[in-house]
Amino acid sequence: MLLDAPERALREAALPEPRPGPGQLLVQVNVCGVCRTDLHVVDGELTQPKLPLVLGHQIVGTVVGEDRRVGIPWLGWTDGECRY
Repeated sequence: MLLDAPERALREAALPEPRPGPGQLLVQVNVCGVCRTDLHVVDGELTQPKLPLVLGHQIVGTVVGEDRRVGIPWLGWTDGECRY
């Protein structure tokens, strides 16, 4: 489901399958949480959100081509140095 603009209904959309680049994984999403940050975008409370937007950024899924489950939290950034 895709959000095109704040305070609008979500619409069903077919999106292209992402292609992972170097150092990235493709994850089949099993469950995804919509949190208050997402609702701020829906309610129009954040300036200049990246739209259109697929809501949800707290993900649990399976790495495509592997038998490995992963959890993906929202992080503003990471330097890739620590083990976490």
